[in-house]
Amino acid sequence: MGLFRLRPASPALRPAPSLGERLMACPSYDSLEELYDACGGPVYRLALRLCRSAQEAEDLCHDVFLRYWQQGRYDPSRGPVLAYLLLMTRSMALNRLSQRKNRWDLLQRWSHQLFPAAGTSPQEAAEDDELAVRVKEALGSISADQRQVLELAYYEGLSQSAIGERLQLPLGTVKTRSRQGLIRLRALLFDYRNEP
Repeated sequence: MGLFRLRPASPALRPAPSLGERLMACPSYDSLEELYDACGGPVYRLALRLCRSAQEAEDLCHDVFLRYWQQGRYDPSRGPVLAYLLLMTRSMALNRLSQRKNRWDLLQRWSHQLFPAAGTSPQEAAEDDELAVRVKEALGSISADQRQVLELAYYEGLSQSAIGERLQLPLGTVKTRSRQGLIRLRALLFDYRNEP
């Protein structure tokens, strides 16, 4: 019996590499365009499935690739770039959905307090008027920068990234102003909740 040696197949006979094989073979890209061409489809499909809106999925997809490219945190030794991008997409989508739910809940609370249902008693109407005045005063006492960010977020429903684009501010600055403004409003309105 003779021994058989296996020779690699000629390039023409080898099957085309799968997307995963291509990504493992070449985990770094020279341009954002190459990365998007290789991974844009799966990232968009996941974003669409999570967001359930084509416009939101496109925005999320754009933000994922932009954050990936700007931050440079990907470590090729931990796995393929596609897996990293899909994890990023999932995390960012869940954050957006959570923020949207929180904004909706806050809007519902404010709407209920500012626009009470018909048939309220005179005492309830007076309390609501007092609350509206206190909220207005509290908003007037925070800095104009913080007030502007909060008004865009709660009255126009803009995301923090959209606020940053509109005001031409870094996302971190928008987040800081929003957080500091909410902390200040909470401190100003805290005693109102505890009054008998």
